Amino acid sequence: MYTRILTSALFAGAAAGLIAALLQLVFVQPVLLHAELYESGELVHFGGTPVSAHPELPGFDLMRDSLSIVFTMLTYTGYTLVMVALMSMAEGRGAAINARTGLIWGIAGFIAFHLAPGFTLAPEVPGVAAADVGDRQVWWTATVATAGAAMWLIAYGGNKISYLIAVALLMAPHLIGAPEPDSFSGPVPTEIGALFAARAFGVGLAAWALVGTFAGYFWQTEGERAEASA
Repeated sequence: MYTRILTSALFAGAAAGLIAALLQLVFVQPVLLHAELYESGELVHFGGTPVSAHPELPGFDLMRDSLSIVFTMLTYTGYTLVMVALMSMAEGRGAAINARTGLIWGIAGFIAFHLAPGFTLAPEVPGVAAADVGDRQVWWTATVATAGAAMWLIAYGGNKISYLIAVALLMAPHLIGAPEPDSFSGPVPTEIGALFAARAFGVGLAAWALVGTFAGYFWQTEGERAEASA
C-alpha cells in the first residue's frame, strides 16, 4: 500500500508540477516581472505621463527558471502525496478512483488550496500593501484546513448535518476575516494586480486538475499492476 501511494504520488506530482511550472513561466512570471519594475521604481504609474503597458521585461534566466521548475515540481509532488493518501482512504470506503474521478478530486483540491483562501486573501504581486506575513500564513492554513474538511464532508458525509457543517466550515474563515494592512498603498497598478490574481487562479485550476487526473490514473494503474503480479 505504501509503495503504491508513494509511486503514484511521485509520478503524478512530477508530471503535474512540470506542466504547472511551464504554465507559470509563460503566464504568471511575466506579470510578476512587470510588477517588480514598479516595485523597484524603474517604472512609475502615478503622475501625468502615461506609462507603456508593454515594457521590455527580463528574458530567460537559466538558474532562476530552472529552480522555479524544480520547486514547483516538489511542491505539487507534496500536494499529490496528500491527495493519494486520501484517495486510498476513500477507496477503502468504496469510492472508485481513476482518472475521471481524479479530476473531481483535483477541482476539490483547487477549491481548498486556492479558491477558498483566495476568496478573501487574494494572490498579491510584489510591492502591494499587506498585513504581517505570519498572520496571513496562520489564516491561510486554517482556511485550507477547514475547506479541505468541508470538501470531504460534502463528498462522504452523506447527510444534511454533514452538509451544514461543511457550509459553516467554508464560511467561517471569511466571516472572521483575513488579516488586512493598516492602510492601502503600493506602486503597482491595480490592472497588473488583477491580471496576476486571474492568472494565478487559472494556472492553479489547471495544475490541480492535472494533479487529480494523474493521481487517479496512476493510482488505478499501480493497483492493477499489483493485482496482476499477486
